[in-house]
Amino acid sequence: MRARPCRVKRVCYVGGKAGAAEHGEDALTESAPQQWTATSLCEAIQNCDARDEIAVSSPDGADGVIVATMRQHGDLTIYMSVSGEQIVVSTLLWPVDEQENEAEFNRFILKAQKVVPLSNFAITEADGRDYYELIGELSADSNIATILLELRVLAENAISAASELREAFASA
Repeated sequence: MRARPCRVKRVCYVGGKAGAAEHGEDALTESAPQQWTATSLCEAIQNCDARDEIAVSSPDGADGVIVATMRQHGDLTIYMSVSGEQIVVSTLLWPVDEQENEAEFNRFILKAQKVVPLSNFAITEADGRDYYELIGELSADSNIATILLELRVLAENAISAASELREAFASA
């Protein structure tokens, strides 16, 4: 799937109403425009103060999906799905078949899950191969500050999982 930039309007949402771009600071703490759609969320991220930190685009043919590139986290790719009342954010970690002692590691991460804030582990298939995935969920009514926090926390957790969590398992 080829990614295309989201359509950009210089709009920020303040108190649930569209306003001029100079209100970007206020938009971070205000409520969402009723419920986010992929288009409105993409535009809001592109027009807020995080636009230099997070690049967003929409894959062609994937309605409701946003691809976020976390520039301050090594260009980590996070997929966002906006559907109904929920926004799901996720990132692939590493292929399951590259993990030594898969069954033991799976048990380890299920036990470690409670110490990983705002994120859950899963296994998902991509291109015919199973990958560990880190997922976060939030309400489609969340304000932009909460959504940006979720993206940042997921990115931090993914980096920690790829290094510290794997190291902790190897030494256990």
